[in-house]
Amino acid sequence: MNSRRKLAYQAIQEISSQIHGAQAIILRHIGISRQAFNQWQHHEDTPWQVQESILKQKIRQHFKAHRQRIGAGKMTHYLEHDETIDFIISEKRVKRLMAVLHLKCQSRVKKHHRIKQAEQELRDNILNRQFDLATDANQVWLSDSTEVRYGINGEHKMRLCGVLDLYGRYLVAYKLSVTETSEAMMDTFKQAFKDAGDVHPMVHTDRGSAFTAKAFNDLMTEHEVVRSMSRPGTPYDNAPMERWWNEFKLNWLDSHPMPKTEAELITLIEEGIHYFNYIDRTTQRSGFTAAEYRGKAA
Repeated sequence: MNSRRKLAYQAIQEISSQIHGAQAIILRHIGISRQAFNQWQHHEDTPWQVQESILKQKIRQHFKAHRQRIGAGKMTHYLEHDETIDFIISEKRVKRLMAVLHLKCQSRVKKHHRIKQAEQELRDNILNRQFDLATDANQVWLSDSTEVRYGINGEHKMRLCGVLDLYGRYLVAYKLSVTETSEAMMDTFKQAFKDAGDVHPMVHTDRGSAFTAKAFNDLMTEHEVVRSMSRPGTPYDNAPMERWWNEFKLNWLDSHPMPKTEAELITLIEEGIHYFNYIDRTTQRSGFTAAEYRGKAA
């Protein structure tokens, strides 16, 4: 039975329960036999139809819980990890049901290139876009900062600095500061090294002034890391970090009201980082969260 006929039967049933004699009049008017309508009323859903009904309900729940920011791929992972679902789910099936429910994920916002900063200490691009190079946690760290806003009209700006583990895209450490300075980035890395322990990863960054400062590179030397830098005007050399920021903004910050105070901004960012580290599931991690993937390696 197609969805339009089913909706028609449901409407007839609802109206006829409220108005005596309406059922016969409506059936005769639209050309549906009483026998067909009675068969529908006493029809029992097949196991497949029961599954479809359950999946539609769960898809709506997960889509709402993740602020309408997940597509069929991620939706499939969440459904596979839903303990109340005891049957096999395919991404093709999820994609079809999302289309039926008119649920569509928003696309990422394209990031504009930044103005080149003054350079001090430069390094070669050793990572060279080998984003599958990391086979374990803390082998390759990426770093960058991005602008975040708060206020009635978003008039106040701050910089969010971050250190991202290339393995599993887990944000190891972060810090909010007024501007992107070498001190802010150094504080972020000090926290990362403190939390990660005795590790010596390759650290890849762009050529921003915070990363080319002597003090910052002295800190890197102190921790015996291998330094790598993107080529000038080539943001794709640090693509996983750029993508993480874009998804954080589009799928988290933009899906919440603009924070009015710095305290509200801090809370929103802390909750968002927790979401992407411990709740968000991706196909690239075989359906694991970043923390689960990192723990699996350990």
